[in-house]
Amino acid sequence: MGKPILVVLAAGMASRYGSLKQVDGFGPHGETIIDYSIFDAIRAGFGKVVFIIREEFEQVMREKFDKKLEGKIEVAYAFQNFDLRKFGIDKDIERAKPWGTAHAVMSAKDEVDGPFCVINADDFYGYDAFKKMADFLSNEADDKHMSLMGFELGNTMSDYGYVSRGVCEVTKEGHMASVTERTNIYYDKENNDKKIVFEENGVKNELPADARVSMNFWGFTPKIFDVAMEMFPKFVEENGDNPKSEFFIPSVPDHMVKNGQADFKVIPTSSKWFGVTYVEDKPIVQESISKLVADGEYPEKLF
Repeated sequence: MGKPILVVLAAGMASRYGSLKQVDGFGPHGETIIDYSIFDAIRAGFGKVVFIIREEFEQVMREKFDKKLEGKIEVAYAFQNFDLRKFGIDKDIERAKPWGTAHAVMSAKDEVDGPFCVINADDFYGYDAFKKMADFLSNEADDKHMSLMGFELGNTMSDYGYVSRGVCEVTKEGHMASVTERTNIYYDKENNDKKIVFEENGVKNELPADARVSMNFWGFTPKIFDVAMEMFPKFVEENGDNPKSEFFIPSVPDHMVKNGQADFKVIPTSSKWFGVTYVEDKPIVQESISKLVADGEYPEKLF
């Protein structure tokens, strides 16, 4: 078996950020968040990175990554677009945005021939997460056994407002039973700075800081493409008239678990996640990376 593959979801429009945050600089020498993910992936044992992008981003991405990664890791690009025919759907549907993260993963099918992991381009996950995922993909993954990285909720919170997280229900065997999207999660500063709550129908509900949450860090085999390809035409048929509908990654593992096709191991990690959604997040991310560099977690210059 070859080295596992890293698939990076980088086709987003970054409408809330105001610019192409995939190539924005956050490290001491202008390193992108993707640079840190790839640096961690290389030292964890990944052998190839596939960027899923929109075609109009290709030149910018190649200029940013091809030369610096040459000789360090194999690089490939896959395009997420509006062509439904390559997924067996003989129709055209006008949309402003592509069809979501599971649709993006399907777009990488021709570049992936073995166990792989999927991450977001704008999320900082930490080395521990990449190492544990690489070990799983190299030693445990098969078409019946896949995975997701389970971050501790307390390590993914923001001091500056609400977050949304996929809260995992984990079986006693350590497998995903379900992932429930919780919105309006925040520190309840009125009562206890360390108490984490989410609001639902106007009611506050407490969540434990060590609850496992999904940050879109998944471990798959190419079997996932077959299942997604079966599900996608029905999704388009049912949601084609809704321009905001999106075919999200968790719907595919959820379908596989419910139908007994595979289990998904929730791999625990102590890594502290941080990410960037709004331009106001940038100085916070820069400060976090600077601290990791100062602590010796990363070299000052990555590549």
